[in-house]
Amino acid sequence: MGKEHARHFPRKIDAKRWLDEVTASVVAGTYVDPKTALTTVEEWSVIWLKGYENNRPSTVRQARTHVKRINEAFGHRPLKSVRPSEVKAWTAKLSDEGLADSTVYALHSRMGQLFSDAVHDGLLPKSPLSRRTAPKAGKQRPYVATTEQVWALHDAMPPGQQPAVLLAAFAGLRIAEAVALRVSDVDFMRGIIKPAIQYPGVELKTEESKTPIPIPQNLCLELSVNHTKWGSETLVTNEWGRALSPHRLEHYFREARDEVEGLSDGFRFHDLRHYFASLLIAQGLDVKVVQKSLRHSSAKTTLDTYGHMWPDKEESARAAVSRVLGERLISRTAQEA
Repeated sequence: MGKEHARHFPRKIDAKRWLDEVTASVVAGTYVDPKTALTTVEEWSVIWLKGYENNRPSTVRQARTHVKRINEAFGHRPLKSVRPSEVKAWTAKLSDEGLADSTVYALHSRMGQLFSDAVHDGLLPKSPLSRRTAPKAGKQRPYVATTEQVWALHDAMPPGQQPAVLLAAFAGLRIAEAVALRVSDVDFMRGIIKPAIQYPGVELKTEESKTPIPIPQNLCLELSVNHTKWGSETLVTNEWGRALSPHRLEHYFREARDEVEGLSDGFRFHDLRHYFASLLIAQGLDVKVVQKSLRHSSAKTTLDTYGHMWPDKEESARAAVSRVLGERLISRTAQEA
């Protein structure tokens, strides 16, 4: 049998005020059991992570990394004790420590997720995190290599990994997609890549990511080299013709990057995908075509990332008007003559 606990007040009016407050919170749906309200951030994070484990392993690993950092600052605190001002002070401190704006924003978002789920689970009446506590997201413009640098990277990679550079720079594949791309995912006759899985053999996250990618025949020929040599299942291989992980490919990529003049230490494999986007934009393709080629879920994502690469629309509009007026002037001059 559980023990029954009574609440005692020295005055009747205090008891009535307390009862009114409890009744109001119950009606409003914000009542929290006093014992439950003592749950600490760390205690709740353990429960929360258990429920989060049905996500992809890479997603769960990232969540664990975020939660560890959150617990370093707030783990010992009861959930109900954390104040918005403390959250803002924490994100400011992270920025002062040199963390990138995008990382600080991601940590704040994770903490917001943690607390909003605590509210949903009845542990809190309200989350201390909101847009008002959010740090700036931080927009990082992508590195874009020159065509000469892309080919230099390609040539500096071990032969088995050279197709990965081609897949990223000329088809826009992400690293986990490139290392997992199978020979059976490419229609070499029609020149179409059909992404289906990513490392380590799991389905792609979104339907957009499965959008077929048209490629030219000369790229098909380049991509078939490893399979022709090794009879490999994947297009990207190690020196023995076997598939490799994104981590291993990144290792080879960093070594190759150091041999290419003009590429900074910040240049990542993913930046080859940015080269692909710049290539399409330079050819005058509109945003919807570029969005489809990059397999973005929306044109907004494409514009947010690459909008600065499109020609200045104001100048284009000015030139169009000038051209029409110029034609009118020529016509009138001819009539007067």
